[in-house]
Amino acid sequence: MMEKILTLHPEGKKGVNISVEKYDQIKDFILNIVSCQGTISYKELDAVAKENLAPVFDGSVSWYIAVVKLDLEARGTIERIRQKSGYALRMR
Repeated sequence: MMEKILTLHPEGKKGVNISVEKYDQIKDFILNIVSCQGTISYKELDAVAKENLAPVFDGSVSWYIAVVKLDLEARGTIERIRQKSGYALRMR
């Protein structure tokens, strides 16, 4: 049986259950990119994720990026900052 994690949402909404293996893979990817870039827009993060993960990831990369990003925001690991053209992410 596959181990699952219930994700959190920064606005207190209900999270989703996803496999720990996929969660860890996406979490490590997000944290690596955000720490290397310092600040990155969500649009850029999604594009880089699709480019790097789509060939090897089983599932919708964009969906998992969104879910895990929200979880990391809710846990206080990363934060969302407003920019002129949307928002960006950075380590907290």
